[in-house]
Amino acid sequence: MFTGIVEPTGKVISLKKEKSNLRIGIGCSFAKELNIGQSIAHNGVCLTVERLLPGPSPKENGAKAYLVTAVKETLQKTNLGTLKIGSIVNLERSLKIGDRLDGHFVQGHVDTTATCAEIKKEKGSWIFQFGVQPSEFEEKNLIVDKGSICVNGVSLTIVNVFNSQLLTSGSQLYFSAAIIPHTFKHTNFSTLKKGDAVNIEFDILGKHIEKILSTRLK
Repeated sequence: MFTGIVEPTGKVISLKKEKSNLRIGIGCSFAKELNIGQSIAHNGVCLTVERLLPGPSPKENGAKAYLVTAVKETLQKTNLGTLKIGSIVNLERSLKIGDRLDGHFVQGHVDTTATCAEIKKEKGSWIFQFGVQPSEFEEKNLIVDKGSICVNGVSLTIVNVFNSQLLTSGSQLYFSAAIIPHTFKHTNFSTLKKGDAVNIEFDILGKHIEKILSTRLK
């Protein structure tokens, strides 16, 4: 369980295909504090630490990086398959019982991806607009004005929601979120470009309510 509050960002230092899986090496500032088997959210995707990697110099104490594996299912449903050497990844370690909950409850289970449709700089902040393709989820009920959503592992508040008819892909749902300077500076939102794919996890409370209501209406 996570909160959507990114600790640091990490950098992809290695990528290796292993059959249908992808092994990813991540360099980050808290690598020396990690344990094998620990859960970390990578752009909102929960992955398990499999191995710790030492620094390039024998004089450096402790791990400087670690390895995780993304399986085929994860690569198909998230943007981890688009990572390249040098890509910046949002990282968050799992929530400790008793910690303050500064974001919202996030499972690290990505529901779908969205496309960055527009980036607009405001006075002191940025407005990001994302387009979500129709899927098995009822996005119109799960994406709510002023509700919570997790984008690339970042807990955000939705500014507004609207539909658009696209010539090539039919109806698509759009939502926008405001990014403050701190979030822009300390996450990979500063590297996002129009057309990039981002990972989306809908609010777990909304998903449960939607499931209960849809079952009762059948």
